[in-house]
Amino acid sequence: MPTYPFEVTLDVILKNPESYVDAVFSCLESEFLVLPKGAGFVEYPIFERGYESLKAATVGFTQIDPNKVYSVTVSEPIAIVVLRSMLGFTPPEWGYLTTQRTGVPVTQGFVRSLDRKVRMTPGTSLNANGVTKERLKAMVQTACQLLTDGAPDVDEDQIHRLNKADTKHGTEGIRNLASIGVPYAMLLYERFLGRPFAGHRDSVSELIGDSLESAIEDVLSKAGVSFRKTKRAERIEGFDQTPDFIIPSEFNPQVIIEAKITEDDGTARDKVTRIQHLGELSLAGRSEDNPKYEVIACIGGRGFGVRREDMKKMIQATRGKVFTAKTLNRLVDCTRIGDFRSR
Repeated sequence: MPTYPFEVTLDVILKNPESYVDAVFSCLESEFLVLPKGAGFVEYPIFERGYESLKAATVGFTQIDPNKVYSVTVSEPIAIVVLRSMLGFTPPEWGYLTTQRTGVPVTQGFVRSLDRKVRMTPGTSLNANGVTKERLKAMVQTACQLLTDGAPDVDEDQIHRLNKADTKHGTEGIRNLASIGVPYAMLLYERFLGRPFAGHRDSVSELIGDSLESAIEDVLSKAGVSFRKTKRAERIEGFDQTPDFIIPSEFNPQVIIEAKITEDDGTARDKVTRIQHLGELSLAGRSEDNPKYEVIACIGGRGFGVRREDMKKMIQATRGKVFTAKTLNRLVDCTRIGDFRSR
């Protein structure tokens, strides 16, 4: 069994930091092949229903009439998601282009809420009236125009977002692919450009992180430790970067915990920088032996296993208090959290 950095003092770590980097790396786990569905996940049969409704309303995509498409988006709202997928846009991008092209203000908040509502209740017809009707009509009008026109010519060192197998040549390309199927190589190429499951992965990123935070909560609760779990973007006095957990409370922070799961090394580096900053705050006006609070990092995902130097910085900033899912069972016993155990 390796010796983990939380089992020894900082002086011992500094004598041979590489071995402790190896110890943390050895227990990092990654689950990037499996994602939580989360609320609003659209199953394929539902998506296909929207696709078929849209196909029927446009006579096999030969007549992309905004009025007929709008009627489908109201009666079969999942068609909105299909339409957005054909464009290859995020909700805010679609809203921005709509505002730009029609003059109808489609805010980011509106289009995000609409997209979520459709995904949450795909079988419920939209109650489109007033501002909602005006904005949705403008969005449909913009989409139909873009899909009809296809990709315009751009400079040789550029590529247009509509330069896709289905939308490059406008209505003709969509009709052909809908009727004869998509060439597999082209489909794979477009997946390569767009990263498979990228949109869904982004939408459930908080759920992925929640699994680690829930595990931390469970450990603290079983030990009877008082703690404050902060909310996203919450402001806590004394912290310019709010930590995920504060023990025993924000009024008397003695231990703070930063928790993160990431499969991306860039995100991992940002988290390391954040933890380093918290470590510096803990020492402001204090000696190395008497910090204001102990800083703990609880991490997971392959992103943290890419850069050895970043891991070394994290271990030093936390004075060795770096834990993974495999070592969370030792979180209370090997940190100052043990001082607050009541069970």
